[in-house]
Amino acid sequence: MLKPTKILVPTDFSEHSDKALRQGLDIAAEYGAKVYVVHVVHEQITQCVYDYCLNAEEVQRAEDQLVATARQNLDKQLAKFPRAKEVELTADVRKGLPAEEILNEEQEKGIDLIVIASLGQTGLSKYLIGGIARNVLKGSKCPVLLTK
Repeated sequence: MLKPTKILVPTDFSEHSDKALRQGLDIAAEYGAKVYVVHVVHEQITQCVYDYCLNAEEVQRAEDQLVATARQNLDKQLAKFPRAKEVELTADVRKGLPAEEILNEEQEKGIDLIVIASLGQTGLSKYLIGGIARNVLKGSKCPVLLTK
């Protein structure tokens, strides 16, 4: 039987991610596991649009603001769950392609369970698995729990 010690819960701050986080926290409390919550900022700032361009410093400032806002949103999301204070938890914001960064986090931290929402902010359809969840499921080396 699987007894996870390190649980990764990716979040996009949607209601679906809230459900995955709740389940991840419950599992962690049950088994005394550590929870890693990660949000991936994948919006890239385009330097030029039509005839208007930003300099590199302005682009970096905008990207830094995206990360800072994501960190604030992560804190707000975690504040919704009292159980987050009952388990060992680390929260982080990464930049890049979401599925790739989630899988990188899995490898770097030695994750043994990923709890991820089957649908995120894009909410394609209640009958389809979201693209990020599907790619994580295909690429993961550890078990993945898809939540609805």
